[in-house]
Amino acid sequence: MVGVLLIVPLIGALAVALCRSDLRARWIALGFTAVELLISLVMWWKFDPSKPGFQFVEVANWLPNLSVKYKVGVDGLSLIMVVMTTLLTFVAVASAWSYIERRRKLFYALLLMLETAMVGVFVSLDLLLFYIFWEAMLIPMALIIGIWGGERRIYSALKFFIYTFAGSIFLLIGMVVLVIVYGGLTGQYTFDIQQLTAVKLPVELQKWLFWAFFLAFAVKVPVFPFHTWLPDAHVEAPTPGSVILAGVLLKMGTYGFLRFSLPLFPDAYREFAPVIFALGVVAIIYTALVALVQDDVKKVVAYSSVSHMGFVMIGLFSLNVQGIEGAVFQMLNHGLVSAALFFLVGAIYERLHTRSIRKMGGLAEFAPKLATLAMLFTMANVGLPGTSSFIGEFLTILGGFKAATWVGVLMALGVIFGAAYMLYMYRNVFFLEPKILSFKDLNRREFLALALLAVLVVWWGFNPEFVMKYIHTYTAALLRGV
Repeated sequence: MVGVLLIVPLIGALAVALCRSDLRARWIALGFTAVELLISLVMWWKFDPSKPGFQFVEVANWLPNLSVKYKVGVDGLSLIMVVMTTLLTFVAVASAWSYIERRRKLFYALLLMLETAMVGVFVSLDLLLFYIFWEAMLIPMALIIGIWGGERRIYSALKFFIYTFAGSIFLLIGMVVLVIVYGGLTGQYTFDIQQLTAVKLPVELQKWLFWAFFLAFAVKVPVFPFHTWLPDAHVEAPTPGSVILAGVLLKMGTYGFLRFSLPLFPDAYREFAPVIFALGVVAIIYTALVALVQDDVKKVVAYSSVSHMGFVMIGLFSLNVQGIEGAVFQMLNHGLVSAALFFLVGAIYERLHTRSIRKMGGLAEFAPKLATLAMLFTMANVGLPGTSSFIGEFLTILGGFKAATWVGVLMALGVIFGAAYMLYMYRNVFFLEPKILSFKDLNRREFLALALLAVLVVWWGFNPEFVMKYIHTYTAALLRGV
């Protein structure tokens, strides 16, 4: 079943490339992303959350001389990430329907290839296979920004590519050293993640390898001060690119910390946790203050993403049940909420051809459906009780308090700043004196796509156990192992 998830988008990309009509390409892409979403939901339904370890494992020899296998599977963490990826790719196609007006076939083919790479990152159980998918994601995303982005699209695409590729070089070096050391300790060379995590490495080596892996994952999150590529990429990327970038790509970094850094380097992970706490707190407060003074509505949401990923990082390094479970839940929640906010920003830009907050105002008078959904996602972004954000933020703050009191206090302060910039933005965009003469409300396609995300945000806010039961077993096994 996991192999089917990797193949379906590639078949869709080929079908899009071979079709003769640009308009038909939209329907083909929508159909294949819907099939991919359906397969992931079937996997979710068949997955047994009470069993620790990986399920739906598929293994085949790939490069036996190098001890490289095609090995894929999912546990509670990767299952959640896969379902979120397939859902948001489907939503991204819906957001691109009228936004992408040129070279549609190329765009949808790249988006489908990107989906395969993203799913591959989350299901790989071989370290080299993971690295291949990790790098394969760069090309379609950089092209999406560089071809369909704004005025500074080339600069933003190159910055995104260089930052991520530079970090990945250190990941590759760390992988090679890890496999060589493992071979020296056991007499057997392998890239199998389960075998690599079963061996206790010397503490000094753990420290060096921790930072090699850290640079790759920190750039992708992004962790302060490696975050400067993100606002540029978000502002210049087309709406579907921003949806995928914020909803899925940022989570690859935090996924890497949980899947590799903690199991492989537990002693270094624990020793350097205070450093990550400091970086996380700076990210939460500093980027929140930067967001407060932005005039570009897309930049506000972009800096909000950096701030919220600070909560996730602190939760991951708190090394307690509340922090890690809250971080995983917040990864899922942030994917839904940030994707919806960028979708809304794109819908506004399509109509007004500006993202300047000073040029907006009074949109609620013309577009009540858009204003209502924007209010819901704004409240979710600030952690209003009853939304899924509240669960994630509360648990990460609780984990931060248990790890260090000063961390929890500053995280709580960051929530206040987050409410300030989001409510300020919402008031200026949707209320005050209208600065426009007319504005079209959301159409049926936009409304249905956003309503789907809204239902999930509210449902999981009142029924978090629906997701948490997949996280409980994974977290218990992870902490028991380290």
